[in-house]
Amino acid sequence: MVTHNSKTCSFRSSVTLSPPSFHAKKGQLVTLTQTYKTATRNHATQEFNHGLVLSSFPLQDNQIFEVKIDKKINSWSGSIEVGVTCCDPNTIETPFPSSATELREGTWIMSGNSVLKDGRSINENYGTDLDKLEEGDRVGVLRTGLGDLIFFVNGVSQGIAASNLPSRVFAVVDMYGKCAQVTIMDNTVQEARIHTNDLNNVATAAAAASIHLNTITSNNSHNNITNANIQAATAAASAAVAAATSSGIAAASTSGLIRENSVGNNINGLNRIRFHERNGSLIKLGNNNRTAERKRPFDEFNNGVVMTHRALRDNEMFEIRLDRLVDKWSGSIEVGVTIHNPGQLDFPATMTNLRNGTTMMSGCGILTNGKGTRREYGQFNLDELAEGDRIGMMRKSNGNLHYFINGLDQGVAASRVAEQVWGVVDLYGMAVKVTIVDRDERDEQNLITRRNLALRPNPEPLDLQPSDKLMFHSACGSHAAVINSGITSHRPNAADDFNFGVVLTNRFLKPNEVFEVRLDKMVSKWAGSIEIGVTTHSPTDLDFPSTMTNIRSGTWMMTGNGVMHNGTTTIDDYGQNLDKLKVGDRVAVVRKDSGVLHFFVNGEDQGVAASNVPERVYGVIDLYGQAAQATIIDVTDYRSPDGLDSTVTSGTLYSHIDSLQDLRFHHLHGRNARISNSGLTASRQNALSEFNDSIVMSNRPLREGEMFEIQVERMVDRWSGSIEAGVTLIKPEELEFPNTMTDIDYDTWMLSGSAVMKDGNTVKNNYGCDLDSLNIGYRLGMLRTAEGALHYYINGEDQGVAIDGVPQGVYAVIDLYGICAQVSVNRPGNRTLPAENSLASSQVMESSQISFPIGSENTHRFCSATGKSIEITGSCLTANRKAGPEFSLLFSAQPLDTEDIFEVRLDSTDSRWAGSLRLGLTTLDIADGDSNKVPCDLTSLEQVIYLDGSTVYRNNQIIKLNYGPCLDRLMIGDRVGVKRTLDGTLRYIINGEDYGQAASNIPVNSRVVVELSGQTTQVTVTSVCRGNISPVDESQNIHDSLENILEEKEISTSRLEFHENRGRNICLSHSSTVGRRAESYNQGVVVSLRPLPEDTLFQISLTKLNTKWSSSISVGVIGNPPERIHLPVSLLHLKKDAWIVSGDKVYHNSNVVQNRYGTNLDTLLVNHSVGVLVDKNRNLHVYINGVDQGVAVDNIPPQCWAVFDLYGMCEEVAIIGSEGHSALIAENLELREYVTKEKWIEEDEDVMKSSIKVNKDVKNSMTSSQMFPHMLTKIELLTINSRRSCEYRNLCSNFKNSLGIPAVFFEKVGQAICFCETCHKLRGCSSISTAGNPPKNFTLPIHWVIFPLKLRDDCLAREEEGETEKEGRESWHLAFHGTKTAHVRPMLDAGKLLTPDELGLERTLEKSKSKQDDSDAPLLYFSPDISEATVGVYCKGMFVDRKSRKEYMAKTALLLEVEPGSYKVGGKDEGENESIWVTKERGNTIITGLLVSLDMAG
Repeated sequence: MVTHNSKTCSFRSSVTLSPPSFHAKKGQLVTLTQTYKTATRNHATQEFNHGLVLSSFPLQDNQIFEVKIDKKINSWSGSIEVGVTCCDPNTIETPFPSSATELREGTWIMSGNSVLKDGRSINENYGTDLDKLEEGDRVGVLRTGLGDLIFFVNGVSQGIAASNLPSRVFAVVDMYGKCAQVTIMDNTVQEARIHTNDLNNVATAAAAASIHLNTITSNNSHNNITNANIQAATAAASAAVAAATSSGIAAASTSGLIRENSVGNNINGLNRIRFHERNGSLIKLGNNNRTAERKRPFDEFNNGVVMTHRALRDNEMFEIRLDRLVDKWSGSIEVGVTIHNPGQLDFPATMTNLRNGTTMMSGCGILTNGKGTRREYGQFNLDELAEGDRIGMMRKSNGNLHYFINGLDQGVAASRVAEQVWGVVDLYGMAVKVTIVDRDERDEQNLITRRNLALRPNPEPLDLQPSDKLMFHSACGSHAAVINSGITSHRPNAADDFNFGVVLTNRFLKPNEVFEVRLDKMVSKWAGSIEIGVTTHSPTDLDFPSTMTNIRSGTWMMTGNGVMHNGTTTIDDYGQNLDKLKVGDRVAVVRKDSGVLHFFVNGEDQGVAASNVPERVYGVIDLYGQAAQATIIDVTDYRSPDGLDSTVTSGTLYSHIDSLQDLRFHHLHGRNARISNSGLTASRQNALSEFNDSIVMSNRPLREGEMFEIQVERMVDRWSGSIEAGVTLIKPEELEFPNTMTDIDYDTWMLSGSAVMKDGNTVKNNYGCDLDSLNIGYRLGMLRTAEGALHYYINGEDQGVAIDGVPQGVYAVIDLYGICAQVSVNRPGNRTLPAENSLASSQVMESSQISFPIGSENTHRFCSATGKSIEITGSCLTANRKAGPEFSLLFSAQPLDTEDIFEVRLDSTDSRWAGSLRLGLTTLDIADGDSNKVPCDLTSLEQVIYLDGSTVYRNNQIIKLNYGPCLDRLMIGDRVGVKRTLDGTLRYIINGEDYGQAASNIPVNSRVVVELSGQTTQVTVTSVCRGNISPVDESQNIHDSLENILEEKEISTSRLEFHENRGRNICLSHSSTVGRRAESYNQGVVVSLRPLPEDTLFQISLTKLNTKWSSSISVGVIGNPPERIHLPVSLLHLKKDAWIVSGDKVYHNSNVVQNRYGTNLDTLLVNHSVGVLVDKNRNLHVYINGVDQGVAVDNIPPQCWAVFDLYGMCEEVAIIGSEGHSALIAENLELREYVTKEKWIEEDEDVMKSSIKVNKDVKNSMTSSQMFPHMLTKIELLTINSRRSCEYRNLCSNFKNSLGIPAVFFEKVGQAICFCETCHKLRGCSSISTAGNPPKNFTLPIHWVIFPLKLRDDCLAREEEGETEKEGRESWHLAFHGTKTAHVRPMLDAGKLLTPDELGLERTLEKSKSKQDDSDAPLLYFSPDISEATVGVYCKGMFVDRKSRKEYMAKTALLLEVEPGSYKVGGKDEGENESIWVTKERGNTIITGLLVSLDMAG
């Protein structure tokens, strides 16, 4: 107390403070305005520093120097930095330093949440992080009379940052990084408050001195120890600062330094009720102090008292909404009023402990000063209220206190209540979170409706989740909680605790089932992150540990980048490190049916983690350390053809979609909302039992003039109010989704009914449209103009300006409130504002308003003859199933016209049944009144084709599996249609998306048949008949038909070209017949200009390769016109109607459907050709160098376009036969002639170098494969690649293996170079080549397979004697020697050719001596021509293939290297053939390969 008194005496009770301003000397990029009170950093989008400003005068003791952030630029990192310095701005040399942390000579700066002195850190964890402040936030600095330095954020003291400061210091503000503009604040009231705060500086200083966060080592490898230290230190620091700040506020309030604004009665201004910043020890405030939450709700049940920031006025409603309850404690929320000022109150553990001036409602009773005064009050028990319920209280002018539950007045609770009372809320027991709300009659009515539904003895079936849906179990770790209907788990107080976040699935994982979660929220203060795995322990039996790796039985976990089994590390370095994941990343675990465990990160398999994992295991995640919230990803939500698959990668959930192009719904949303259809559809789960908590937002900010339009698809006639729509600056990742968007009181503009609201307050009534009047099928759009005006559109019609001054970068917001239960983004989603007075625009607008009223003559309808369980209503448009799924067939009234679509919409379902509707075509002839002809179900029809789930049946026989999305997953509002095309194929259209051919050869007079089986209980026809058209339309159709005929004729006679829509890096030339990739390695897709005619080969030639890249061209066909699609970076990213061959794999919509198909496209060389052809049976063929590789895939749609991807090595292609192809051939002919001439004429070294360079360029550029075929070298002959899928190669390999020759003789096991006609043609090589010096021609062994042999040891020894011997072999010639199969092994054993005598046989080929041959030594015969070397029967044998049992004639030969000059060319003197070579020397031939050829016997 003595210390406090001395401090008080040291204050100057009356000081004259100079008006604060910035000094005229400033940083290089700073501009000062408003009498030096506003500072702006110029060129803030290009420069991030040089924004330093100082105060114009030294700070007075206890004078707060505070600035408000006016403008931020989010493209930089870092933000505002503030502090004090001894440096006088008058004496600082110019230019100023680039940042405040460069100031020395006594400078203290707060940067982020660190404090630095003269550029060195003295406190690394101090107060609020300045980098997270937003526009409008305030930062202040103060030097006390005792020399202590204190920083303030939004008026709240952050505690003592430093002590013993000099008496003369200047304030410093650095507009760094994101901070672009600040303004000095007038702080008369604040400075008075600081005088009182100073009374507590001793306690604060002592607390700060005892905290040394810097002693926490960042290198501690054990996350638990690190996190425990951080937790303890943070808690101690927070308690010390809070104690000092709170007591300072209390003293300021007591002394009258902080006063309420008693003028006016405007609740929308500063006097709008909020919670006081002083509260119970476990309370956390948010949403501008309008939301209160009790921390650690699973560990603590009290210390959750909050009070209003001011006294309640007479007849003023103070109403709160219950946002969250936990089912652990007894008792719940208590509410009331008290005479105690929160600035002076020592908050009790529970409010009922106060013994004076307090009236509380607890349960269903009233307590006054802690004692019960009314045991039964009103109609409600507070302990029985549910999330979303509202509690209000009002002191009326007559002194009576009333409570209101969901808007219903419960009567007088107490009388003679004091005139000045504060509202009190005690978050006790089950009650965890509340929000102050304004009165909303719609909410009140809906809450009453919801309660009445809950009280029904036999409530009607609601839209429940499937019983086997994989969700989190409600039993979880003490610091975790399961929310969002069981699909999301989080640590509610992640900033205060780091462990006890274990959550298990609600059931066992099925074999091969993917348990995948997405990280939604993270906190950076802890070490470690999410861990995932499986366990045999049940969530109901498990004693939840602090971390799952503490469990010593039946548990496999991936933690960091390691794998642990029963708490012991089994793999140290496994896959990607989970500790480095970010928000939006995904992690999964799968137990295969073989018992092998795999983990996945962002869809990428990390490999086998464990084996022999038992079958009955639960999925488990541990929300440890940084991981604060995760959501299960349900792949059944993505039912569109371009929906997600298991290989979708990171960042955001719709990573396969270019977020810069398509507007969709964000994957983060309100508790009751559900996103499906690849982000295009939003619905409210359990729409019959819930009416709010269903906010959804766009996946990115809207651009200027861009419309976000949705279509209403489902409504429930039960609630009050309807859809609300608007925009907000708040990012989805930063928004804590409220019950309704009008609860948000900052940066939000909404239309509710016909009222325009800004930040929760109505600014305009009776706007041009009323959203409560929208019906199913209506379209609602929002658009922000370049001038900042917000417009709404109904069915394409502008409703006028709703509000001005909306900033850039806003997200679209849809609140599925009340009767509105489902909407979908209207595609194309990116609509722009139509130009005024534009004819085209007016035509678009006019056509957009065309609609076909239900029940009109041009609408399809059902036949009145139906099954006994079906009731037809609404002009035969709606069918309702009255009983079970038996006898529930219905038919179209007329046979389905060609190219016509018969479509129905699901109106209602019954979750008690399994399965869904079945839909197809039948030849049954039925008319109105023929109900006696209707069989009991589809399987009883004689001629029928139908879709059941995802399986197509024809006359009850399966003809196709896994066709499109499963019909069992359709939801209310989804549409499914059937279509018979001109070529007699059956196609299904689901939610407007054509899923391709389901069956063929469909009879002409087929009728639609629908069976309302399973869950489906009601459908409505939504399609329009094309047959009933007006004469004008008919003439137009005739005109269109003529145009189609002419167009088809033009297509058949026109030349082939590439379409203008191409990859970003593609340049087209030579009348669009040559495509060249100008840069990078991707974005090189080209598409044919016109559809590919039947049996027509579209063929291109590879004219340029770049070997610095890997992979090469991909080819295929697509089923959508090129002008209607957005081309991806590579063809393998196309998710719809795409059939692609890449490498040696065949892909359909990015999924591999065939491996080892044909020649690997990555091995193609310059001049090679590749083409695509669709035959009459709609099979896709790929041709390489004119050779058909066989059927790649079947069921190609009737209209398709050829597509090529110039990827990796492939840089340029030309359409074969086009003018571009001919021009490139001509250009390269001239280049070849020039290079050849230069090679012989130019002797100068520099010129020769340039000639060599040109030669290299020619090698990688276009030449004609016919004019300049590649000649194989001797080395290439034994090393060139062959197709592993070649049947002839494999057959010859089988024969070679049957010879029993040991593998030691061969160069590589399994190596075989095939020269069958197909393999040779694919290589595009010449049939003749040269070898040796002088060069000698030899023929390639066409129709043979070479098996390379190892050199014998004596040959290797000769090579090792010197390089000259090795180099000499390079000049040897190549030849072939035919021999019998039985003689191969003896020659290989001897390592040389053997004569018949040496083989122990008689000579079979007598040769007369030549004039030069006077020796009796036997001659060896060989030839450079394989056909000459193997003439005669002496080299033939028989072979029977074991698999096919076919008989072949086999021939064998040996490949030789022959030393030049060691042989004689026969025929020069004796008339023998020059292709016969003979020698009598034995050491001048080397056997390098075994050749095999097979021909069908007979």
